[in-house]
Amino acid sequence: MIELPKFDAELFIKKACKFIKETVNNAHCEGVVLGLSGGIDSAVVAYLSVKALGSSNVRGYILPSKTTSDDDLRDAQLVKDSLAIGGDCISIEDFHVNFLQLCNRKTLPADNSVLASANVKPRIRMSILYYYATIFNSLVIGTGNRTELSVGYFTKYGDGGVDLLPIGDLYKEEVVEVAKCLGVPESIIEKPPTAGLLPEQTDEKELGMTYPILDRLLYLYLDKSDGIEEISEKLQLDVAEVERIARLYDNSEHKRNTAPILKK
Repeated sequence: MIELPKFDAELFIKKACKFIKETVNNAHCEGVVLGLSGGIDSAVVAYLSVKALGSSNVRGYILPSKTTSDDDLRDAQLVKDSLAIGGDCISIEDFHVNFLQLCNRKTLPADNSVLASANVKPRIRMSILYYYATIFNSLVIGTGNRTELSVGYFTKYGDGGVDLLPIGDLYKEEVVEVAKCLGVPESIIEKPPTAGLLPEQTDEKELGMTYPILDRLLYLYLDKSDGIEEISEKLQLDVAEVERIARLYDNSEHKRNTAPILKK
């Protein structure tokens, strides 16, 4: 399998800390707020934030629902305790149930109901994070990486509703390198990533592809501008699989961009 270009994790950490500090200062804010999921992305962003701003200027909120695993809860608390940052653990389960009870109607089509219900959770979390960000004159710092952003594996105005994305240009493999360099706990680095929105959900299962393959496919498609058949040959993948990921990228463009404005 092809390798991604050489990546200097230590240099990236220095650049990320400068980026975080400058973005907060330019907004005349005092710090950042983030959601701690127990996964590697939020852990890396929490560690970078504390390194850039100090623990007193970073607040991490653990916002579980009934589909949040015990392992994720444990690891989110581990990050919070390790970094000595403020923030609370607030269950969003009642919010979620009440929202669905308020909005559900017997006349609604059922085709997309599971997805619609799942997407409410990150949008509730986004609202909570922005509430506390306003209270503490802070920015909401995002945890999305390039691999997931590129295929639209995030919720628009949910976990995608943020003020800055320090790891948004890193492929998942590069996030792991940064995590190791920062000293993120091994239990978090080695755990299978999951969005935690549905029971027994894992990212790779839902994406239909492992992260190492997806990273390389996106690198060839986005950075090298290789064609579909060329990527298929290099990665020994069916053409249909490469086309599927290309469609995910194209169809999720609206999620990565601000709303288009019609010019008069």
